[in-house]
Amino acid sequence: MNTCVYVFTGHYGSGKTETAVNFALKLKETEKNVALIDLDIVNPFFRSADAAELLEKAGIRVEIPLFANTNVDIPALTGNMAALIRDEEWNVVLDVGGDDLGAKAVGRYSDDIKSRNHVRYFVMNPNRPFTKDMMSATKIYDEIEAASCVSCGAVVGNTNLLDETTVETIMDGLPLLEEFSKSKNIPIAYHAVTSNIADELTEKHGEIFNSDNIIRINRTVKRLF
Repeated sequence: MNTCVYVFTGHYGSGKTETAVNFALKLKETEKNVALIDLDIVNPFFRSADAAELLEKAGIRVEIPLFANTNVDIPALTGNMAALIRDEEWNVVLDVGGDDLGAKAVGRYSDDIKSRNHVRYFVMNPNRPFTKDMMSATKIYDEIEAASCVSCGAVVGNTNLLDETTVETIMDGLPLLEEFSKSKNIPIAYHAVTSNIADELTEKHGEIFNSDNIIRINRTVKRLF
């Protein structure tokens, strides 16, 4: 069975949680057994646990830390998570906490992840201050690489300005994504694009963007504070 573990890492605010959730929904369109594990035990502001009901209605299994979305300071990872990561019956999407601190959760499961087909993505938004240029993006990337103990396989471009995002916004971010991809010798696997402009983007720039490499983003998680 050709299943895989998909690991989404990136800087705080890169949009990796929304990307991971919507990637799981995209994957479910073609794969039978899809699960999402919320490994974000660091950042309480955006959580894939918020999208659990939506995912489960779509037939996606969801595992979240104990005490997620409560007033407990540090939610706890569960034994079910390790078992699911090892289970080759499942395609598993991991939503990882921001930066190197969050990536240590991946390091905890690195042997299990590397025992299977796997790919780790670096979600990058060129409009965020800590990934706005090569120097800052490289610093974050290298810190996550060291902490996760799982080599990065591809970049996911998530160029956006929230509700102000346009096709031009995405095109303006593309040169930095391409430069970064070349510097790390890894491809740009996907572009996370809000659904309201995805069709316009493919119509205007179909030589770059298509249904295979676009993850359509529908907002699913909320702020807790």
